[in-house]
Amino acid sequence: MKIISINAGSSSLKFSLFNMDDESVIASGLFERIGIEGSGYTIKYNGEKVEQEVELVTHADAVRILLEKLIDLNIIGSLEEIDGVGHRLVHGKDKYSSSVVITDEVIADLENFKDFAPLHNPANILGIQAFREVLPDVLMVGVFDTAFHQTMEATSYLYPVPYSWYKDHGVRKYGFHGTSHRYIASTTAKLLNKENFRLISCHIGNGGSISAVLDGKCIDTSMGLTPLAGIMMGTRSGDVDPSIITYVMEKEGKNASEVIDDLNKRSGLLGLSEYSHDMRDVLARADEGDENCILARDKYVRSIVNYIGQYYLLLGGVDVIVFTAGVGENSIPIRQLVCEKLLPLGVKIDLDKNNIRGEITKISTAESKVEVYVIPTDEELMIARDTVSLIENR
Repeated sequence: MKIISINAGSSSLKFSLFNMDDESVIASGLFERIGIEGSGYTIKYNGEKVEQEVELVTHADAVRILLEKLIDLNIIGSLEEIDGVGHRLVHGKDKYSSSVVITDEVIADLENFKDFAPLHNPANILGIQAFREVLPDVLMVGVFDTAFHQTMEATSYLYPVPYSWYKDHGVRKYGFHGTSHRYIASTTAKLLNKENFRLISCHIGNGGSISAVLDGKCIDTSMGLTPLAGIMMGTRSGDVDPSIITYVMEKEGKNASEVIDDLNKRSGLLGLSEYSHDMRDVLARADEGDENCILARDKYVRSIVNYIGQYYLLLGGVDVIVFTAGVGENSIPIRQLVCEKLLPLGVKIDLDKNNIRGEITKISTAESKVEVYVIPTDEELMIARDTVSLIENR
């Protein structure tokens, strides 16, 4: 069975084509700058890479060219080989707690929920419509970033604000990166060969979130109504005093949207370091003694440790901590710095085992009271698995 996993952005379309008989990646790639001058695509398959500039006016152009190239490059023999298309959908509000077959109702809901994800939901709709035009008879599945977190109880997802805000406007914690956290929970269960355990899943990259997972179900997560909340990130501030918004509005003559834009795009590592949003750049400068980069690094570590400590208490202890995503999978120094601060919880890591990037590895020592793993996330595979499941259960 061949499944395409799709992640559509406002001007991009990322894909992975899987052979689900063995869950192998047949091809993957990216169509970018859709609707912008200088658009083009990259397709990787069989150890080769094809890159080309081509005019992409709409997402439909990207999908049409993608499917043409899959055939032209002999990656597939015909479009009939594609059994399903899984779409990453960012926001399903509290209506969707699992992946679903995409219907007109689902698309209408994505449109209705766009205020909660104004950059992502409209782009997701464009991706769905583009594939519907070219593959009208192929099953489409929607996999929501927010779905995994719908097991949270009210004490976790409600804010201490007027209750009418929740009833009338849906103001609550929704959480994000759910597909990644679900993949980590599932993979950890296989590694441990058990279903009942306390997990703290650390998805830390340019964006980042921490989730407390009990027996495979999320009981709390760091992101909130939007992806701006939680830990410090590449360009996002994470948790701050909300009064900062009105204070800066008055001091700099900005409106609320402009200050929120600053918190989303000019804060985090970039804001404190005044140099870069990329952890690799910040660490290199910190090693050279740059005070702002040292501050940014240490504040980043502190924000992660704070959430791990909070979730340790919420879970009543922790059996496993997992690092994943760009920084979690690849930054040896950040993992070490975080784990050093977790020593009071009995966390001990082997520095030699920690000297890895992008591999499933247990980095904790035999003496550690908590098992610590690095597990590369695979949201695309999770999307493909859900698509197969819904196809088989129709």
